[in-house]
This record gives sequence, C-alpha cells and structure tokens, in this order.
Amino acid sequence: MKSLRILALMHKDLVPPESIEGLPYKEVQPYKTEYDILAALEALGHEVHSLGVHDDLSVLRAALTEFKPHLTFNILEEFHDVSLYGQAVISYLELMRAPYSGCNPRGLMLAHDKPLAKKILMYHRIRTPRFAVVPVGGRIKRPARLGFPLIVKSAVEDASLGISKASVVKTDEKLQERIKFMHDQFGTDVMIEEFIPGRELYVGVIGNQRLKVLPIWEMNFDKWEEGAPRLATSRVKWDPHYQEDKGITTGPAQNLDATTEREIVRVCKSAYRALGLSGYARMDLRLGEDGHVYLIEPNANPDLGSDEDFARSAEAAGIPYDELIDRIVKLGLAWRPAWKG
Repeated sequence: MKSLRILALMHKDLVPPESIEGLPYKEVQPYKTEYDILAALEALGHEVHSLGVHDDLSVLRAALTEFKPHLTFNILEEFHDVSLYGQAVISYLELMRAPYSGCNPRGLMLAHDKPLAKKILMYHRIRTPRFAVVPVGGRIKRPARLGFPLIVKSAVEDASLGISKASVVKTDEKLQERIKFMHDQFGTDVMIEEFIPGRELYVGVIGNQRLKVLPIWEMNFDKWEEGAPRLATSRVKWDPHYQEDKGITTGPAQNLDATTEREIVRVCKSAYRALGLSGYARMDLRLGEDGHVYLIEPNANPDLGSDEDFARSAEAAGIPYDELIDRIVKLGLAWRPAWKG
C-alpha cells in the first residue's frame, strides 16, 4: 500500500510519548494499545498524526480540514467520558465524509446496547442467555422465567466494568443487593442474565462483507477456587499480579471437536452480520456444560494492543501485527457508507 496520511483518533489522556523505553509497565499500560498502533502505522510507511479528543469535536474538524487524512484510525472508545457517545464521533466522521477504521456507527450502537443486541440475536435464532433489564429507579423484581444462578452487569458499559465474583448471584436477596450496587456505583440500567457455567471463549472476526474468523481463543483458570464461578472479572482481565496468582492465561482453545468448531464459526459470522458490524470485532462466547454454544456479547472495535488476545489470535492465523493493522486500514478504506453512494 502506498503511504497514506492517517489521523489516529484517541482519548486526549492516552496520547502516548514517542518512546516507552525504560518506562515501567504500570505507567505504559493505559496507553499501550495506542502506542502499538501508532508504531505499526509508522512502520507501514504512513504519515501519522495523533489527535487526542475528550469533549470537543472542533479539534477533530480542524484536523480533518488541515491534515486532510486519507483515513482516520479510530482508537477512541468514548466521548465526554460516556462510552455510548463513541459511536456519535464515528457518525460525525461520516457526516464529514471522512473514511475511518473499525466499525460503523450503527454496528457500534447495537453492540454497545447489550439488551438490544441480544433481542436481535434471539430474532435470528442465535443462542444467547435469557435476560431482563432493570432500569435505574425501576422496580427490582426477578422475572419467573429466569432461574439462578444469574449474573448482574451494566446494560451498556464494557471492559468488564463492575464485574466481580459478587456479580454472580444465587438468591433474590443477593440479586437485589447487586442490582442496587450497580445502579448506585455506575448510574446505568442493569442487565440480569442467566449465568452459563462452562468454557470462556473469544473469537475475532475481520471483514466487511467477506469475513475471516480467527482461531478460537480461550481463557484458562488454572488456580481458580473450587466451586467459584469462572468469569472474566475486571481483575481477571486487567490485573497482571492477580492473573499470575490465579493462573489466568489465554491461548488457542484445546480439545474442541470439529462439530463444535464449525458451530462456533457459524454463530460468530451470523452474529456479525445480524448486527451489521464492519471492520473487526470480537465475539465473547460460552461453551456451556450442556454442550451448547452461547454468544454472551459482541465487542465491536476490541482492544488492538499487540499483546492482547485479538492480535495474538491473528498471529496464530499467520497474520503478524503490522499486517493486521494494515488489513484494518484497507477495510476502512473499502467500507462504503451512505455518502459514498
């Protein structure tokens, strides 16, 4: 690919320094993904301009006007500290007729609205745990169709925000306590969902119309407490010391029979298309103890850090990191929003 002008869009607090050599991991961790992507884009020969955004779109308009990028590489996950507003920024790029990487606004909206996404999945007969929504200020009452154990999570937040071992409840008393905690702590509607015991799987998908499914990845809980629910809590995902202590590792899923693998690939492709996703996404699934494949939730624009699961699974498929970033750039240029007619 010829050299392009690429505007890298990210949160203003996550614009990385030019070099991270010698810096401690704890300091680098918050902006490691941004640093990796910028380094890859520069290694590919592109002219890259980093833009930090928080709550003012005028800086984005100015950058589009002055820098005239061929593509905006989107690493922004929120606007005005609200994750749901991230999709609005991509809508703005479409209104400005500016090509971008990653998922389109409608796909982002559907993926972030977990209850709505699950309704669409159910309509398309894609197996997903049954659920109910408890709005902020709404009456807390468990529907009779939902049996224990249940997991309590935010209806809109991602990155396992608010998820802990206490999120899985087995009594109405604990359910009410956890819902109230989530309402008070995060101020969002809460989703209560059937908890599916089983294997925790992640599957990356790349593409617009033609889709490539990356190798099936699994989270392993080698030192987990006996009888404790196995789930990706915030500490499990983001705390390296906790990961080491509990034997939390991720890698290619082992001992899956061919029929199950085909079903996982079918589910992931079907969900990607049903939700109108584009660019790239990660599907979070459970292989239940009953042998069924459950789609827990779709994640549009998942973490692209070079040492994160999406990039590692791409590498296992023979796609090195720089090539992965290059593919995402090309998919962004190839995406045809309405303004392209």
